[in-house]
Amino acid sequence: MSKFDFSHTKDKPIIVVGSLNMDLVMRTPRVPVGGETLNGHEFCTLPGGKGANQAVACARLGGKVGMIGQVGTDGFGNTLRDGLSADGIDVSGVKQTASVGTGVAMILVEDIGQNRIVLASGANGILSPADIDAQSAAIKNAAMLVVQLEVPMPVVLHAMEIAHTAGVPVLLNPAPAVVLPESIWSQVDILVPNESEASLLAGISVHDAASAFAAARIFRQRGVGCVLVTLGEQGVAVLDDTGERHIPAQVVKAVDTTAAGDTFIGGLAAGLIEGMSLNEAVSLGQKASALCVTRHGAQPSIPYRRELV
Repeated sequence: MSKFDFSHTKDKPIIVVGSLNMDLVMRTPRVPVGGETLNGHEFCTLPGGKGANQAVACARLGGKVGMIGQVGTDGFGNTLRDGLSADGIDVSGVKQTASVGTGVAMILVEDIGQNRIVLASGANGILSPADIDAQSAAIKNAAMLVVQLEVPMPVVLHAMEIAHTAGVPVLLNPAPAVVLPESIWSQVDILVPNESEASLLAGISVHDAASAFAAARIFRQRGVGCVLVTLGEQGVAVLDDTGERHIPAQVVKAVDTTAAGDTFIGGLAAGLIEGMSLNEAVSLGQKASALCVTRHGAQPSIPYRRELV
């Protein structure tokens, strides 16, 4: 895919199918070794989940957004739904279930800004293809479908199939990294992996722009339209019908990398739907991500469009 024309979908929403988690965040000087008890800095609860983060990023960076997912009927679930609504996101597709609690992420954030995350999927883990069927009209009427891999794979595949059949562009962020079925690739219009995800899926080591382009060529051979491999402070490697190009990242001092990738994807999607070229949309995502990593937390760190210069 080299040219994105969203002029006919200007008033249609970006639909995000994915996870909603409450992040339980502990800031720490470093990661403790096995058996060690380490005094941390502070603890807080913050709204997160890759799906919800990307929905918030899309909305704050200019997109009209609807979210499809599942939370519990507990306090965490209510807080997450209310937070999305406060950002103008349609949460009619966010189901609440009493059978299991809301998903939780335990996050350790080191002083150097690196994070380590352990997930308990909770309600995300019982989201089903039937739940996607209940929201199929919204997917078919979307400007773009955005999906990740923190909900069950059958859910992701079913949502993608509905969108692809309806001619709705699909953006896949293959995170957390898992082996994907071969049938998925031809339904992906925009693939956005990071280095570790690209390494697993392409079967080669990805650590710089050259190796990212090598991985991107593999994905294109499988049928993916456009590939953007995010390389953190090394920028983004882009491969589409017009060729390869490396777009450097902005240089900032990171304090917390949580939601940086989700923020980039939100800016990318919002920019494309707005009518930007791919390079312009990448730039929007990079600006937003650069500001995100200078702040703490997941959704609280995601900037609004008005904050970008």
